[in-house]
Amino acid sequence: MSIDIETAARVAKLARIKVEEEDLPALAGEFNAILGFIEQLQELNVDDVEPMTSVTPMRLKRREDVVTDGDQQAKVLANAPDAREGFFAVPKVVE
Repeated sequence: MSIDIETAARVAKLARIKVEEEDLPALAGEFNAILGFIEQLQELNVDDVEPMTSVTPMRLKRREDVVTDGDQQAKVLANAPDAREGFFAVPKVVE
């Protein structure tokens, strides 16, 4: 696939990028270079390559799933401007 000057102008317009007329051939050339690189990547056989999230093998730190700071309902509700029956009370917003 090759990008011509008209297509480069249309892409610039869609991206809301102002490109002067004399700069359009260079922009089209850059688009073609990018597409050429993508075509090179498509030639690679990656069937046996596992997906990865990082180039270095690492595992996220894990912690035990335990409650460490619970049972403070009274302290939390003390900050509320209006609390009723153990919950935050808020004005009705849907009629």
